[in-house]
Amino acid sequence: ERLSVVVFGASGDLAKRKTYPALLDLYIENALPEKSILCGYARSEKSDEELRDQLRPFLLKKGSEKIVDEFLKLCIYRSGQYENVDVNLSKELSELHDQNANSNKTENENRVFYLALPPEAFLSTSASIKRTLMTKCGWNRVIVEKPFGHDLPSCLEMSNELSKIFSEEQLYRIDHYLGKEMVQAILLLRFGNSFLEPIWNNHFVKIVVITFKESIGTMGRGGYFDSSGIIRDVMQNHLMQVLSIIAMETPVRVSGEGYSNYVRDEKVKVLKCIKPWKLENSVLGQYVSNGVEPGYADDETVPKGSNCPTYACVAMTIDNPRWEGVPFIMKAGKALDNQ
Repeated sequence: ERLSVVVFGASGDLAKRKTYPALLDLYIENALPEKSILCGYARSEKSDEELRDQLRPFLLKKGSEKIVDEFLKLCIYRSGQYENVDVNLSKELSELHDQNANSNKTENENRVFYLALPPEAFLSTSASIKRTLMTKCGWNRVIVEKPFGHDLPSCLEMSNELSKIFSEEQLYRIDHYLGKEMVQAILLLRFGNSFLEPIWNNHFVKIVVITFKESIGTMGRGGYFDSSGIIRDVMQNHLMQVLSIIAMETPVRVSGEGYSNYVRDEKVKVLKCIKPWKLENSVLGQYVSNGVEPGYADDETVPKGSNCPTYACVAMTIDNPRWEGVPFIMKAGKALDNQ
């Protein structure tokens, strides 16, 4: 079957560092259909070759020059407004598949839409996708990256509005941190070793520390970071996902059909047992210049006088029988001593 992947926000940092390298991994593993088109889409104008040149250095970290060049042949680029995607793009994708020498016009054409965009663009882009890009001869999938809004009210509003546009089967809400090998290994470690279950509790565990360290600062992206800070950017999503996997009760199953629903349910249960964070159990900080690299406040994209935290440490407790009395300490920061 044919596959079209449209990456919205293709000129952004997330697409270059995460999305396209992940697609290359699928290509290397022969997990992409032979008849695939990977279409980058963003507001800025550029040619197919310009996109490929921008992606190449990031992709060469994953594969050989020969493999990367073959993969980049699948990549094209189109520009326009997110809230008003040209209806002709849908027709063009089908025509490009038709031009493939091995293509059969009677085959289904499946489409994946990946939104590597800020949350304020999700709803308008989704509505535009619904109007102009959905295939009628195959399945459609829409992948929405975190953050899901700025706070609980905006998250709930976004979730409600997205459910009006797409069916639950079509919609995937993801946190790319869960794809990391280390995070995947936690599930395997916990539930692939039965001898650990009797000691995975407050009788044998004194403290749990979850640490996220980056050696780089904002590097010119301070304007974006300042609107979120380290807690919203890393802790309440990436690290809370890690904590929930470590602390949750054993799901009905961790593989096989429908396993993700069981894992999700246990995550939610343990998150509801976490007592609200208190300021007296927290430490906040902001990095300064080390004499070589600029400090956070020195970044020209950061608002003057910003007190946005680039480091946070929080101690919390989980109010359930398994973890009663065990402190869970979460630490995250940018521009630290190592990665």
